[in-house]
Amino acid sequence: MIDSAVLNQSGLLPAGDPVDPRSSYRGCLLGGAVGDALGAGVEFLSAAEIRRRFGPGGLRDYVTVYGRRGAITDDTQMTLFTAEGLIRGLMRQRAGHDTDYTDVTGWAYQRWLLTQGDHNLHGLSPLEPAPGWLWGIRALHSPRAPGNTCLSALRHAREAGLAAVNDSKGCGGVMRMAPAGLFVDTAEDAFDLGCELSALTHGHPSGWLAGGAFAALIRLLLDGETLEDALDPVSDMLAQRFESEEVLAALQFAADLAISEELPGEAIRQLGQGWVAEEALAIAVYCALVAPDFREGVLMAVNHDGDSDSTGAIAGNLLGLILGEGAIPESWLAELELREVITQVANDLFDCANWDLQQADHAVQQALQERYPAW
Repeated sequence: MIDSAVLNQSGLLPAGDPVDPRSSYRGCLLGGAVGDALGAGVEFLSAAEIRRRFGPGGLRDYVTVYGRRGAITDDTQMTLFTAEGLIRGLMRQRAGHDTDYTDVTGWAYQRWLLTQGDHNLHGLSPLEPAPGWLWGIRALHSPRAPGNTCLSALRHAREAGLAAVNDSKGCGGVMRMAPAGLFVDTAEDAFDLGCELSALTHGHPSGWLAGGAFAALIRLLLDGETLEDALDPVSDMLAQRFESEEVLAALQFAADLAISEELPGEAIRQLGQGWVAEEALAIAVYCALVAPDFREGVLMAVNHDGDSDSTGAIAGNLLGLILGEGAIPESWLAELELREVITQVANDLFDCANWDLQQADHAVQQALQERYPAW
């Protein structure tokens, strides 16, 4: 059991005044994209190499990667397609069709696969009868170091909503899962949905349980819990699942290090490199717990050995949600690739529960149905 009482006495990031809910949604997705873009330039560098290249303080700003500053990677791409799948599932439900959100989101991931120049080997055709808005954004049609497990699982999937048949626990299942927590109404539902969506590509229990835990944390933060307090119910949810020991231990270790006297660099080194799901989640949670503000939290999350863009993305999701869009430095948002698209998706996640397709005028109905076709 994580001792949230001790954490709450530790002088970590304060809850502060309540953040406007829309700002939290936007902060979550934009913050994740900013962390992703910061980490993109150092993803394959060691901490020592980062310091040699950028000085003792490490990376402090975007660097040019994929031909520009502020470029996103597959982490943000897949996060957007996760959101698209969930909203299209809702549109399908509102249209009176039986809806399996895991299946509909699986089709969204098949569209992402096509943007990477790859395709399904069993003839799944995700562009018919209508590809939707996100597919038409040409900037998303760009491979950004996509994870081999995600590519392979989607390439070999016989049906869009089937769990992957592999033993991978790479972080590709957890880094895209913030929309699951933003979409549902309860932490328990977020946990279940996060597990199911992560399992579409990652078959090891730690790979999909970490995705469920992350989605549940997002939902609890939206409900007004502090990150410190949210760790306890998430640990309870994990404890009810078989083979959850690795994820539980990683989160406990992150909480312990957050109230220790270890310097952040050494604490993160002890948590791992973030290539696997439980380590990526633990590093991001640790950084969000000890961060004095958004900037320092995400910089902490990318300046280490390992999968810097994924740990930066997850930490950015958490901190952006907690602190709101306004806490993200405007200079970073100004250069962020696809800022407007990410903002639109965040707004749509916030608004979609209140969309009334029966009462909306024709132009609004048509616009929503073109953006998120109901199939």
